[in-house]
Amino acid sequence: MAPTTTVDISFDEDEEHTDAEATIRLRDRDFTGRGRARRNPQDPNVPVVGEELATARALADLSHQLIVAAADQIESFAGDRLSRND
Repeated sequence: MAPTTTVDISFDEDEEHTDAEATIRLRDRDFTGRGRARRNPQDPNVPVVGEELATARALADLSHQLIVAAADQIESFAGDRLSRND
């Protein structure tokens, strides 16, 4: 069976904002994405909407960080191959 991991999401909320932080540990590295949702003062106070938006933004940030980390690893492997072929 392939290894599994979990994403932990925490929230910090007030009347106008919801902040989400999504953290994942892959092998020996921790990655944390952050997202924020802001409620328009004329909109009804429905906390789940802010949580969903903030979570989606935190996961998008986390996804971007993972893509960059993978690209960095690929570049380092390519650099190793190039230096061995010199």
